[in-house]
Amino acid sequence: MSVDSVSGVSGVSVWDNLVGQRHLIPILQTAATVSADDPERRFGKGMTQSWLFTGPPGSGRSNAAMAFAAALQCPHGGCGQCHECHTVLAGSHADVNLVRTEKLTLGVDEIRDLVRQSALSPAGSRWQILIVEDADRLTEQANNALLKAVEEPGARTVWMLCAPTVEDVLPTIRSRCRLVTLTTPTAPDVTAFLQRTLGVDEARAAYAARASQGHIGRAKALARDDDTRRRREQVVSYPGRLTTLADALRAAGELAAVSKEEADAVTADLDAREKADLDAGYGVVDRGRRPREYGPALSALEKDQKRRATRRHRDVIDRGLMDLVSVYRDAITLAAGAPVTLVNEEHRREIEQLVAASTPELNLQRIGAIFEAREQLLEFNVQPQLVLEAMMVALLPPGGDQ
Repeated sequence: MSVDSVSGVSGVSVWDNLVGQRHLIPILQTAATVSADDPERRFGKGMTQSWLFTGPPGSGRSNAAMAFAAALQCPHGGCGQCHECHTVLAGSHADVNLVRTEKLTLGVDEIRDLVRQSALSPAGSRWQILIVEDADRLTEQANNALLKAVEEPGARTVWMLCAPTVEDVLPTIRSRCRLVTLTTPTAPDVTAFLQRTLGVDEARAAYAARASQGHIGRAKALARDDDTRRRREQVVSYPGRLTTLADALRAAGELAAVSKEEADAVTADLDAREKADLDAGYGVVDRGRRPREYGPALSALEKDQKRRATRRHRDVIDRGLMDLVSVYRDAITLAAGAPVTLVNEEHRREIEQLVAASTPELNLQRIGAIFEAREQLLEFNVQPQLVLEAMMVALLPPGGDQ
């Protein structure tokens, strides 16, 4: 677990980087005008001290929470130009803590540390704000530790929890929070955002917006990284290449290997930095020897890193599975004659061939097989290679299992 920051660049206001969430801005703006010294007016203005931000992956839940935090600390309600706004968005504000985890779960020790932090008076004149980015990953003990703090926050404390859906948070916690629901950003909104923030041309921005299916982080990666685009192109080519059992097994192996390569590339640098920090903290580098406490600390670090690598690998595979879903969904869209732009517009010819060789019912079944694989992978922790092999066989055309 790390207390981290969401980096951002302020525009005219702190709300500028909330892509496709215009419906939320008036609600949060109004709440942000309430002073921490004016408790009588809080509820009339829609302000409360516990919030739950929900929305699809990549919709910007934590970004919305950080923008709201900046507005709460800003004397002008989120101008985007003052010292308070800049420090919150840069992750250096003393009274705003964002907690995220790279592990499979967020444990009780991390939450207890956060609860202790929430009991402190803010260093400034406004709020002490705690943001939990992965509230859906709280263990049962962590939920119990969080419940009382959310139920009875300090006079100047604001909790913001982020999760995909309300069902991902315990009823006893979510019932004490005001719900803020984000939606999937539209492709035009994401296109405009990429052009404005990354300076990419319209064609590349439009491709990334469609291919990401509204996931902002994924869209940014597709817009600026050739390797990310190459890996996605490989995945979306599978439906047209699956004709025999050998093809299915080969595709499963490729997807598992490519996903692990991408996940390892992300985690390797972080692992090395954490190991270097641990060595420096225990004086291993300077003194050239390992104190007694170093061994258990190293063992705990390696265990956390292994969990993080497992989660990252499965997350990357899951992203590939959603890319596969987009191909079969495009095929159903084409078969129905719907006059819309395809997610994979660049592959329209291959998708037309898929339509000619299948039926909408068959492609719905294939989508079902992919979602079943996601459940096996993410909920039941089945070994990825086995999950992918079974899924790819299910995607074969009738009679293509020889």
